[in-house]
Amino acid sequence: MKKILFFAFLSLILISASYAQEELLLADAIQKGLENNFQIRIYSQTSEISKNNNSWGVAGRFPSIDLGIRQNNRFDNTPSQANPDDRSKYYTNFVHPYISLQWILFRGFAVQITKQKLEALENLSEGNTAIIVENTIQSIVLAYYKVLLEQEKLKVLEKVKNLSRDRYDYMIERKNLGSAVTFDVLQAKNAFLSDSSNFLLQKLNLKNANLNLHLLLGKESKIQYNLTDEFNVVEQKLDLEVLMDKMKADNKTLRNQYINQEILKKDIRFQKSPHFPTLSLNAGFDNFNTRIKFVDNDASYTNNFDYYANFTLSFNLSNGGNTRIAIQNAKIQEIIGELSISEMELQLSNTLINFYDLYNIRKQLHDVSLANMESAELNMQISEEKFKTGAINSFNYRDVQIAYLSTANNKLEAIYNLIDTRTEILRMIGGIITEY
Repeated sequence: MKKILFFAFLSLILISASYAQEELLLADAIQKGLENNFQIRIYSQTSEISKNNNSWGVAGRFPSIDLGIRQNNRFDNTPSQANPDDRSKYYTNFVHPYISLQWILFRGFAVQITKQKLEALENLSEGNTAIIVENTIQSIVLAYYKVLLEQEKLKVLEKVKNLSRDRYDYMIERKNLGSAVTFDVLQAKNAFLSDSSNFLLQKLNLKNANLNLHLLLGKESKIQYNLTDEFNVVEQKLDLEVLMDKMKADNKTLRNQYINQEILKKDIRFQKSPHFPTLSLNAGFDNFNTRIKFVDNDASYTNNFDYYANFTLSFNLSNGGNTRIAIQNAKIQEIIGELSISEMELQLSNTLINFYDLYNIRKQLHDVSLANMESAELNMQISEEKFKTGAINSFNYRDVQIAYLSTANNKLEAIYNLIDTRTEILRMIGGIITEY
């Protein structure tokens, strides 16, 4: 029996340990999410490719050098011109080691322009990665506070459920004493069951919020986290002019568009390269080793080698107007890019203004919700005392409970909405990475 109790106790300890909670700060959650996010890892590898490509070798500055060897074996049976019956039969063995160099010394500044484009493409790739990082941080922040929101709502529902339970028990005692009727008991019971149902549904909402957070962190759902940051928000006074300047300077999407516009400008210069001459160098070394052996004769050997260095200067006079068309198309693409930037700046400005106004409105709603919450809590305390003294009936007390629940939820939603709006503004002005 002692052994059974011991193993049962040990099993309870193991089960409790398996469900032990791990404390999780918001900063730790962001770090875990950034480390495990697949899109960030994919874009990081893409940035690595762009970094590797950003070299003078890829741009075409350096020569191409080939080292090789050719080897031929041949047998000839050739009739003589004087006497067709007299045939020359011989073997030829040929070995040709070589080294060659091809180097385009000048191609209308195309190499320099290509290198500049590669640098811009590397910056653009890093900018795309930064956008994914910003979006991931925003998602984790909102998911983290969503869990805290659902936890706080659960606490409110638990408090209301406990009050309903106390009211139900109180009505049963009053009925037993003859001071309450069955209708009062049933009304209190229905309220308690309704609050219990809402409590269970809120538990499901909390579970779903935790699952979403685990998904963003790249962690298994069996890991239990205890979120240690407080569910509150520090109100800030924002200046729209300052926000607008920061957005134009640091918004990652807009900065990427600026980089892309620079690439389009460089592409115009690149398309003009065929208007300039091309100077190339072709140099190398050849070694020829030949063995010829006629049938019934001794073999003869030859060994020749040579060096060479040749320059070629070429100038394209016409290619059917393709260069002119390519330049025109590149200029059109630049115009399209400028229009896209103007459109994006206008859209971002309007969006920022909307979120700025929304933040100020939600800040006021947050202040109102705090004042309402103080009144609701005081009203709840007074109503509970009045209900127990018989000053108000159960219907009035239930109305106060419902009003308290609604006010508490409004306060919690106001906090989350303010966090949501502030996070979005931070992302738009390019400050979310430095903030978190």
